[in-house]
Amino acid sequence: MSKSFLLALLTTMTLSVSAQQTVQIRVNQVGYYPDQEKTAVVEGINQNTKIVFKNEKGKSVLKTKPVRMAKSPWGDKERYIVDFSSLKKPGNYRMEVNGQSQAFTVRNGALNDLSRAALKLFYLIRSGVPIEKEFAGEYARPAGHLDTHVLVHPSAATEQRPEGFVISSPYGWYDAGDYNKYIVNSAYTVAVMLLSYAENEAYYKGLDTHIPESGNGTADLLDEVMFNLKWMLTMQDPNDGGVYHKLTTPNFEGFIMPKDCQQQRYVVAKSVTATYDFAAVMAQAARIFRGNPDYAGFAAQAEQQAVKAYQWAQANPKAFYNQMALSREFKPAVNTGTYGDFNAQDEQFWAATELYLLTRDGSYLADARNSMPKAFTTPTWGMVASLGALEWVKSANEPLTQEMRNQLKEYADKRIEKVGESSFQAPFGDSKGDFGWGCLAEQCCMPAIALLYADKYLDKGKYMVHAMQNVDYMLGRNALGYCYVTGFGQKSPMHPHHRISEADGIEAPFPGMLVGGPNAGQQDKGAGITYLSNLPDESYLDVMDSYASNEIAINWNGALVALLGWLDAIY
Repeated sequence: MSKSFLLALLTTMTLSVSAQQTVQIRVNQVGYYPDQEKTAVVEGINQNTKIVFKNEKGKSVLKTKPVRMAKSPWGDKERYIVDFSSLKKPGNYRMEVNGQSQAFTVRNGALNDLSRAALKLFYLIRSGVPIEKEFAGEYARPAGHLDTHVLVHPSAATEQRPEGFVISSPYGWYDAGDYNKYIVNSAYTVAVMLLSYAENEAYYKGLDTHIPESGNGTADLLDEVMFNLKWMLTMQDPNDGGVYHKLTTPNFEGFIMPKDCQQQRYVVAKSVTATYDFAAVMAQAARIFRGNPDYAGFAAQAEQQAVKAYQWAQANPKAFYNQMALSREFKPAVNTGTYGDFNAQDEQFWAATELYLLTRDGSYLADARNSMPKAFTTPTWGMVASLGALEWVKSANEPLTQEMRNQLKEYADKRIEKVGESSFQAPFGDSKGDFGWGCLAEQCCMPAIALLYADKYLDKGKYMVHAMQNVDYMLGRNALGYCYVTGFGQKSPMHPHHRISEADGIEAPFPGMLVGGPNAGQQDKGAGITYLSNLPDESYLDVMDSYASNEIAINWNGALVALLGWLDAIY
């Protein structure tokens, strides 16, 4: 054993022992608004530990002690909640505890840069066009996946469009760490962002993300959404109204740049879930874009295609996407993301809701009543009923408004009831069920958005603070001390499961990407991934191969955009 290796080993051991004894301070690493609740979570102290806050000149501005102990739901870890809400003056501060310190910022527009970056990410992941240096800087790249020569897969063949029929289906966003485009997830992502836009129109009109369309009179969020909607319109078979489930290669591409990808791309089987989702988001978008001069004619086209899609879905209620069965029957076999879902009642409710609000046709209202959910559930790509429910919640004096508001109230009250006992002073993070695939979006961001609806339409002032608590968790006040959005905070992911960020030769990944986050399932463990902990809230690795905890996806970033923009608009 060499002296240098022995020295390195001893140093590592010393640091490891020291780390076990070190105070750990967890704060929101991006910034606090002057008037928001401000808390930190600290390990390695006790109830009587003195805590000092100093300004950037080193002057003490606050001395306090923890307000309560918070025990971890898993194991014996004891943490302490420190409240410093009284620090309202904008500035840079340090929190000092037993010789350890943590920097943080209080400022107006605390989340504005992050909100802008989260939305700008969608420009960086556009498909089929060059990403230009003027708008992307070092992340500029040539066009890939033009998708002007896409084949109809045998699973999608019809008499009018037989196997091998060529269609053009350009634009859209790359879905996640891969390069394919999926209707189910695209519809969900667009819908979530449009919901937030509808609540905060003035804010988004002022949010300039420096994309090619900026300055055209339309909010950048709407311009970005339109880039994906244009692709979605091409995914409907004009002969019958059905919508292809996805545009994909047979197998995932390697970790190479888009321009280097060579596999043939296909549109694959029409599905009832994709078709209802398409109908829903087109109807929603038609209402929002109606009268928009930059996209004249879109609203009428979207409405027409939404109606036709709804009719196909009603006529094909069992057309579920079953990739395993399709790959046994048709060649080439398709092995990419499935977005499989074998219950379309929630999709029908969402679509019927949006089409009723667009057309006022009573048949859609009747369908919405018949498919109405019995309880409000957290919106996800596979459980979209609540996207429709939120439309009713915001619509005063509509037929289903009160029922949906009652459901939302029950959900929101349940979400916040144990915050005062939680380990990280947030509605998120104390249940093993909180930590699954994409949890930071699906169990952290989306419930927070629901709480913002509850605060606005049910009980002003009751729920908003809890939505912000989930943001604080995501941005650093958590078990591992990560700000889980790339490019922000003192400790953020550097190696997400994302093909472009891995292949582009640039050290830093695209900024503004929300990673999936801790995943108790650890589904990638058998692929050479070794997690450092089996605790649910510590089941995360910042390595490229960890697709279960460190992938990115449009639906996750859509939730981030919607939540951050709404909160920034409020504050």
